[in-house]
Order: sequence, then structure tokens, then C-alpha cells
Amino acid sequence: MMSPKKFKEKNVERIPVLSSIDMKVLLGLFFCFLLVNTDLLRAESDRFACKIPVSDSDWKTDSPASQGFHEGKLCLRLKEISESGENIHSVLVERSGKLVAEMYLKGRDRSMARNYGFRWPFSSAVPFDATQLHDQRSVSKSVVSLLLGIAIDKGKLKLDDPFLDSYPDLKGLSSQGREKIRIRHLLTMSAGLNWQEMRNGPLTSDELPLLWKKDLVSYYFDRELETVPGEKFNYSGGATSALADILTKIDGRNLLQIAQEDFFSPLGIYEWEWAETFRGIPMAYAGLRLKPRDMLKIGRLINQNGIWKGKSLVSASWVEDSIRPHVTTDINLMSVNGEVVEYGYQWWTGAFDRQGQKLRWSAAIGNGGQRIFVVPELDLTCVITAGDYGDPDIQKTVSKIFANLLDTLEK
Repeated sequence: MMSPKKFKEKNVERIPVLSSIDMKVLLGLFFCFLLVNTDLLRAESDRFACKIPVSDSDWKTDSPASQGFHEGKLCLRLKEISESGENIHSVLVERSGKLVAEMYLKGRDRSMARNYGFRWPFSSAVPFDATQLHDQRSVSKSVVSLLLGIAIDKGKLKLDDPFLDSYPDLKGLSSQGREKIRIRHLLTMSAGLNWQEMRNGPLTSDELPLLWKKDLVSYYFDRELETVPGEKFNYSGGATSALADILTKIDGRNLLQIAQEDFFSPLGIYEWEWAETFRGIPMAYAGLRLKPRDMLKIGRLINQNGIWKGKSLVSASWVEDSIRPHVTTDINLMSVNGEVVEYGYQWWTGAFDRQGQKLRWSAAIGNGGQRIFVVPELDLTCVITAGDYGDPDIQKTVSKIFANLLDTLEK
């Protein structure tokens, strides 16, 4: 591979000297090109903004007005998104099992399916549609929680089982308070271990070595206890990796088999991907890829207390416990009303005001702007996908989009 220095030198030799006039002309043409292409993208997106979605075997569609939305306002909000210049890839809204809005846009992306999300900086935009799989990033965590809930429903595990009791070979780690860490503490990101993820940059995050570590449970637990288990929220991809490991250990199947047989196939999700680490371990914390309509199915499952097409996939009690607050965070980036959000079993949750009432939303949230928002009290799901990975501002943008869509609901 050519070194950066040689690359730079080689290109310097080939660049002709331009006069100031030539440079101005080129710059003018360049900005005209950007403006024209931006207008074309916006014009293309406008065609999708206000169409009633097409029904299929899984989704019946309806007009927004029939489901309680102000149709003109909803259309306007979708149009605003399409013209905003934000790197939003899709927006879908369903209520009471009826798909009322669906929009796909063109945008930049860094898929986990290619080079673990690393991208050449001048990659072209991707035109998204209903047929494409999209990175879920940490939405994967919420799916792992549902898989674990199914196992707990079957009696294979208990929430208050000490986690390390299932790992006699790691007996040396089951001391100094770590023996008190229970499965529920990993689900609520409150195990108390000294894990540095959100407070560090991506290259120094404790999450990064999950890509190459062979024993993920040992890697996660082999650190000091900072706080009493269950006391303090500390976001951790390591916790989700450990949960996936104990699930496969007690079940006997690998994570992909469990996901396919117990969850995706019963939901009618037949096309999906789960990126793996260098060691061939599914990235439980970030590797899932789904189509937006299939993301919507997960939201509908939550709104129906674990029932899909008349069949219970996961118990209502697990769903209710998953999306209710168990621990308070110090994070408000994902908030709909500016307040700090709370955390359930790998699901985020918060509140918003509507017509003088305080209602709760819950969400599976992924890096880059991925969302499955659910509001059980309104029987509503909103799915958003985007591509600004590693940018905190996209979290605020997506939450604002959701809040604006909620404002179009009249009844």
C-alpha cells in the first residue's frame, strides 16, 4: 500500500498550476454542481414525501386521516425532512397496525457489512428504498433483549441469576463484588463495572476491542467494580455481548439460529444480516441489519405486548418490563422534551407532553440515527434510519423529527 507521504507527493507532481481566474471559474462550477445536485436530490425526494404506502402481505395501509393524523401537517413534516439536507434515509409511521407514511431518501452511509463501518470520505450517496437492509447499530441491543426475554419466558434463565454462576471457568472473576452482578444488571446497563464507552472517543473506547477479543465475557468482567450493581447507568456494548454469550451458552444454539428460529421467522422477517467480529462472533451490540418495514414489525410487536398475528412471541410481562424505566441516565440527546431519558431492558424510554397529558415513549436506538419509537398509549410506531454515525447532533435531529410527527396527530 502506498504511504500517505508518497501519495501526496505523487499527486502534487500531477497537479497543474492554475491562474487565479481559472481557480475562480473552477470553484464557481464546483458550487454550481453542488447546488444542482442538491436540488435534484430534493426534487427526487419530494416525489416520495406524501404518497400513501403500498400494502403487502404484512402491512395494510391507510390514509393518515383515518388513523387520527392531520394529513396536510403530516405531509408537510415529511416534505420538510426531505428538503432539510439532513442525512435521513427513511421515515415510516404506523398506527394500530396500519402503515400511514413511508418515505425513503438518498444519503451517505457507512454499513457495518463493509469494513466495519469505515468509509472512504468521498463515497457517493446511496439511494435507499424499502428493499434494502440498513444498519441497526445499537438497535441490535434491543433485539438481544427480546431474545433473552423469550429464553426467560421458557425458564432457561432467571433475571436474578448471578451472571458468573454460569461460568465456573471464570471463578477467579467472581469476587470483589462481581459475584453480585445479576442478569438484570446487564440488561439495565447498571452492572457497576469500570467500562469506558460513551466517555471516550471511538479509538479509545472499551467497546472497540470487542471486535477482536475471543472471550467477551472475560473481557467485560475483568475490571474493577466502580459502583454497587443496579445503582448507576453506564452504557456498555460489553454488557450486551455478555448477555448474548450466556443466552447461547444455556440454549445450545448460536445467536443467529436463536434469532432466526425464535424471533425473525415468526415475525415474517426472512432477509436480515448480523455482522460478525474478527473472531466470527455475531456483534450482539451493533451488527444487525434489517429493512425498515421489518423494524416497524418489532415496534408493532411491542405495542401489542409481544403478540404478532395472534401468536405470542414474547410475554406481555417481559415487554412491559423492557420498556419501563429501571434506571435514570444523565443523557438527554435522545430526549423528545429536553429531559434526561431513562433505561429499561436494553430499551430507552422518556416522556412527552400531548394535549395536557404526559405520555411515555420507548425506543430501540442506534448510532447514526436509527430508531424504533413506540408509544403504546397511542398504539403508534415510528421508524427512522439515518447515516450520521458518531455524530451526536443526529440524535437531536431524529428526536425532533419524531416530536414533530407526533404533533400532527389530532386524536
